[in-house]
Amino acid sequence: MAKHKSTLGLLRTTTILGILVGLGAMILGKMIEIIEYVFLNYKETAMYPAPAQISPLHRLLSLVIGGMIATILWWYISVKLKPTVNVEASIKGAQMPVSTTLLNSFTQVFFVGIGGPVGREVAPRLVGTLIAQKWMNFLDRVRSFKIDPEDRQLLLAAAAGAGFAGIYIAPMTGMLFSVEILLNKVNKKTVSVSLLMSIIAMLMGSTLKGFKPYYLVGQGNFSLPVVALTLIIAPISGICGALFRKGFKWAERTKATKNKILWQLPLISLITGLIAMYFPEIMGNGRSLAEAAIHIHTSKVALILLIGALAKSLVTTFSLKAGAFGGKLAPSIAIGAAIGGTIGFIASLWIPVMPIWQCAVIGASALLAASQQAPLMALFMMFEICHLNYSAFLPLGLGVALAILCGKLILKDPVNK
Repeated sequence: MAKHKSTLGLLRTTTILGILVGLGAMILGKMIEIIEYVFLNYKETAMYPAPAQISPLHRLLSLVIGGMIATILWWYISVKLKPTVNVEASIKGAQMPVSTTLLNSFTQVFFVGIGGPVGREVAPRLVGTLIAQKWMNFLDRVRSFKIDPEDRQLLLAAAAGAGFAGIYIAPMTGMLFSVEILLNKVNKKTVSVSLLMSIIAMLMGSTLKGFKPYYLVGQGNFSLPVVALTLIIAPISGICGALFRKGFKWAERTKATKNKILWQLPLISLITGLIAMYFPEIMGNGRSLAEAAIHIHTSKVALILLIGALAKSLVTTFSLKAGAFGGKLAPSIAIGAAIGGTIGFIASLWIPVMPIWQCAVIGASALLAASQQAPLMALFMMFEICHLNYSAFLPLGLGVALAILCGKLILKDPVNK
């Protein structure tokens, strides 16, 4: 009887949190759109992923002025508010301060909206975890039944994944982020709770975004030549992904705080803005760079995108080092797509039937797997945000496996760690 009551309580809490976290993701997604319109007079879509239509000076001013505002907000958090608590620490029992978490999350989506070169997925994860933690604290106070500590950890991790699912409309990815990265525990209970919460949050988010793919890719099944080319794309992307991981881990360890933010973040925002004057694809979370890589058609474009991928990795890393907070998933996809698309373009000079977009998708999933050390999440994320069909399983599965193995050579970790 007690076990039955506990299961029903877990189901009820999972459902309520899925709705609340999905609502939070909706609000954050709408805020990004508003900020893009105010600063760039532009709305990002899959068809128009970069603000290329506005003037170069406008792009520069957006990053410089917006970067100054973000600098002041993150400086204020650093010197005036309680320290930030990340999702991993909250799962271990640390309490997330409400004002710090909400202001940090707002500043993240603001920074992405003005063109800051970081991912948008961390803010909904933070807000989702905050909602779950405060809801469970409330339940502990108002009723005699308390949530089991293990279930509490599960619900916090599931809420973080649901925040991701709500903003990217990707429930499998949200579930796998929870169980593969945060909990590192895959069983019937963790999968069921995380997947249910992510599905509910995804349904909430889809009321605003619909079920359209986040990246526009080509049509048709993945071909055997692409499977063969995966043997080249995946190891290169895996090594680059591992290097990117080392870079952003270094940035997180040495992140600027307090008064150092006041000069470092405006400087990197200015540098990003100057690059954006000539290469607008560097702005935002990397969607535009990935789309450009998917549609490479000339050698000049391929070379520009490779240089752009290097620049993207540097400005993302140094933005995080300078005091910014933000995600690394979408930048990883962008960098990997540029590498895979370029290799695919070179191969197409000798094999005209080579679908370049498929090579870009393989490169994106491989680099994402290596940079996050999460092969299943990387595999299913590309399926969900690109709406791929079953034929992609073989090349993408092979790609993420090879990328993880090659990435470990750089990271010097045991393969089963």
